[in-house]
Amino acid sequence: MPKLNIVILAAGLGKRMNSALPKVLHPLAGKPLLAHVLDTARALSPQRICVVYGHGGEAVPQAMDDATLIWAQQMPQLGTGHALMQALPHLDRHGTTLVLYGDVPLTHAETLKKLIAAAGEKTLGMLTVELPDPSGYGRVVRNSETGKITAIVEEKDASQSQREIREINTGIMVIPNEYLHDWLHKLENNNAQKEYYLTDVVEMAVRDDVKVEATQPDHAWETVGVNSKAQLAALERIYQNEFATKLLERGVTLADPCRIDIRGQLDCGRDVEIDINCIFEGHVHLGDGVKVGAHSILRNVKVAAGSAIAPFSLIDAAEIGENCRIGPYARIRPGTRLADEVHIGNFVEVKNSTIATGSKANHLSYIGDSVVGKNVNIGAGTITCNYDGANKYQTIIEDNVFVGSDTQLVAPVTVAQGATIGAGSTITKDTPPETLTLSRAKQISIDGWKRPVKKAKAEK
Repeated sequence: MPKLNIVILAAGLGKRMNSALPKVLHPLAGKPLLAHVLDTARALSPQRICVVYGHGGEAVPQAMDDATLIWAQQMPQLGTGHALMQALPHLDRHGTTLVLYGDVPLTHAETLKKLIAAAGEKTLGMLTVELPDPSGYGRVVRNSETGKITAIVEEKDASQSQREIREINTGIMVIPNEYLHDWLHKLENNNAQKEYYLTDVVEMAVRDDVKVEATQPDHAWETVGVNSKAQLAALERIYQNEFATKLLERGVTLADPCRIDIRGQLDCGRDVEIDINCIFEGHVHLGDGVKVGAHSILRNVKVAAGSAIAPFSLIDAAEIGENCRIGPYARIRPGTRLADEVHIGNFVEVKNSTIATGSKANHLSYIGDSVVGKNVNIGAGTITCNYDGANKYQTIIEDNVFVGSDTQLVAPVTVAQGATIGAGSTITKDTPPETLTLSRAKQISIDGWKRPVKKAKAEK
């Protein structure tokens, strides 16, 4: 296998995006277009990856933040051939160079492996597709007798008969480095755009008796680029539908495959069920039998087997044990670890806390910076007061504690094992074990008191 260099052309402005953000940094499935292309490139194990950037300046390299990448700036932008020239000093003299595009995010690695295999150090490989409507694309011109590729003609430079050709150039190609260094220096801009077209190397290859081989992807959308928000939205749907299909093939039950968004990596065990309009971000793992209710958002979460997430729950950077019950309308914030059989109910927020097996907070509570033991019951309206306006403090609730409703636990404080806290209490000091602790004002009734009534409006 010859040495493989990969060059990703990512210098375009993207005027039709109508955005100050460089085109290749617009997100698809939660990460920049360029990041998708880089992931695919890395899957090919190249000798090096060089990214040619331009519009947006240092914003593009800074967004990728990868010291293994080689960056080459193209200023001004004078066409694809000119872009590849900027990478030329970083490319080997032998082996091959695969040219990819930072705004073409959905090309499969297997498609590119097939293209690389068809090419080599003595063959130029091209990825082409046939489209019902090839408008806007460069046409692949073949010899009418032999069927061999003879040139690529851009639409603005094509004759009427050439415009009727349906096989189009995707721009993705593998070029032998032995010829690349020579061909790029011979490119000219004698065309309607006054640009240096990389596609002109095809005609040079034919002239130099270098074999040109074309391969095709399994799906035409693998080669579609993004030039507008409408195209970005269309590719987003393709990506999500493809991911949903893979989940269905693995046995995941989706209430509606058209209403799920995966913006990262989603791993599922057996018999997982996902309701509509759920969003999965970062790396999410769902164990066997997990059920995720409608409109829930899970971000960088591990959910163990048998747990159920009720609708409208948000779980972020947390670990959920087996057979837990979460939600509806629960918020689990970063740093939270729930053991097995924990119940977190409606309108309960948990942040940076560990909750041990069998404990419950079923209604309207806030648990922050806390360590909660086993079989604890936290009553409705309970909050841990973990912040004094400057610093955060920890609350410790030991095993078998019962906390009555509408309780405030003012950290730092420890509620000892087996303690019971009476409803409506404000606890500011550590409590003894196996004891009822209360802190309430004396209840009084005021005779003769009357509830205020609304004053009648004066007549006009």
